[in-house]
Amino acid sequence: MRALWPWLLVVVLGVPVWSVLASWLGAGEAEWAVWAHLRAHVLPAYAWTTAVLCLGVGLGVWLLGVCSAAMVAWWDFPGRRALEWALVLPLAMPAYVTAYAYTDFLQYSGVAQTALREAFGWQGRVLPEVRSLGGAVLVFSFALYPYVYLLVRTAMRQQVWRLREAAQLLGANTWQQWWRVALPMARPAAMAGVALALMETLSDFGVVSYFGVQTFTTGIYKAWLAQDNAVAALQLSGVLLVVVGVVLWLEQRAQARLRFVSTRQTATGQDRQRLRGWRAALVSVLCWLPLVLGFVLPVAVMLHTLFTRGAEWQASSARFVSWVINSAQLGVIAAALALALALGLMWLRRRLPTAAVRAGVRSVELGYALPGAVVVVGLLWPLQWWAQAWPQWSWVHWVTGSILGLIWAYLVRFVPVAMQSIGSAYTQVPRALDDSAWVLGATDRGLWWRVHWPLLRRSAWVAALMVMVEVIKELPVTLVLRPFDHDTLAVMTYQLARDERLGEAALPALAGAAVCDAAERSVR
Repeated sequence: MRALWPWLLVVVLGVPVWSVLASWLGAGEAEWAVWAHLRAHVLPAYAWTTAVLCLGVGLGVWLLGVCSAAMVAWWDFPGRRALEWALVLPLAMPAYVTAYAYTDFLQYSGVAQTALREAFGWQGRVLPEVRSLGGAVLVFSFALYPYVYLLVRTAMRQQVWRLREAAQLLGANTWQQWWRVALPMARPAAMAGVALALMETLSDFGVVSYFGVQTFTTGIYKAWLAQDNAVAALQLSGVLLVVVGVVLWLEQRAQARLRFVSTRQTATGQDRQRLRGWRAALVSVLCWLPLVLGFVLPVAVMLHTLFTRGAEWQASSARFVSWVINSAQLGVIAAALALALALGLMWLRRRLPTAAVRAGVRSVELGYALPGAVVVVGLLWPLQWWAQAWPQWSWVHWVTGSILGLIWAYLVRFVPVAMQSIGSAYTQVPRALDDSAWVLGATDRGLWWRVHWPLLRRSAWVAALMVMVEVIKELPVTLVLRPFDHDTLAVMTYQLARDERLGEAALPALAGAAVCDAAERSVR
């Protein structure tokens, strides 16, 4: 009976994937005609734009993440201790908020171009248009490089530092040590971080929609909401699902090779080379640059907008409390349910480590790789079909017209986030404790409550906070599935900025970023 629970969760949490696959298996002549139209007129443009975007973001996060991690791990310079944790801060700033801030800062009437025209007497547009494919690449690079930075920094801190000493004894200079020792050993970690950043890029809707970049995500929402073409939305979702599957496969291969860069030796203060003079200043500036562009500048721009356009945001400040309450409500409910499911699944995998249980748990873990657009379409299509087939079963509308559908979509995406934290904690709980408890006559309930839970409590708190952060930042799922008049901070930030009301968008944007930053500080 216990082995049936993972499969029940696979069915419930895997509905988006199964519905997208089922739409292809049951395709008829009309569906293939739609596919032929998409392949001839739409798919090439979406594929090209998405490929260029992913290529640019992958290169950008690799350069920013690897270089900043190498400088922090290899050298000691003024401000290194603060930079070591501060370089993670851009993760607390949603990418679409960064996009709004750069638009306000770099547009024709923005601070940057106005200052340049006044300083040099220039006329017209001074800087290129930020709301473009190139602008999206820069925004994603500055917002997502911490994925690469965290993994590469850990890999370099756990390297065999004697290899560096051996390279020095063989006459290798700093550049040769970096190119021949550090980079090859950190390559799997860097590729894993790049894959995570690319999955975030593929699932984003706020940045590409606001910048007018036509990717698979914007195409799915346009087909479903604007054109009311469920078949086209499902087919585009299927293509995007294949792309994400390839990226996920590459990420798993990189993760499997991380064991080659892990050792018991870690870097200490004596291992780092002390820099002084202009070298220390140069390295410090290079490390501060991604932090300033990815976090400090967007926060400063939004604060400037908030205080200089007070008359604008005061009109919406009365509804601000309701946005905060709605965001907190959704975050708490989703975090509690995701934590409960994660604890149950991880306990079951430990208690019954059969092949069926492991396969079911692994299937649920893949949910985080699903883009929000695929989750939305994959949930709405079977519910719509069910309502048409059995209209007398009005409970179906309870899912699409209440927060039930929204919570369902959150669980599909974010239960794996909680499972990752709980699973990591379980690996540090020796099975000998279980054997000792059973010898002393403990039941399964007593074993979990008196032995496992005290050891998992901190990881459970971390998992709940991580899910809450993801829910507060989540835009595409909330934008489509939220009930009427149930706006959140993320939704209102997007809608106000889309309507060019950046003065009003500044308040919910800063509030959401502050909540995410506080939660991530608690996790650290």
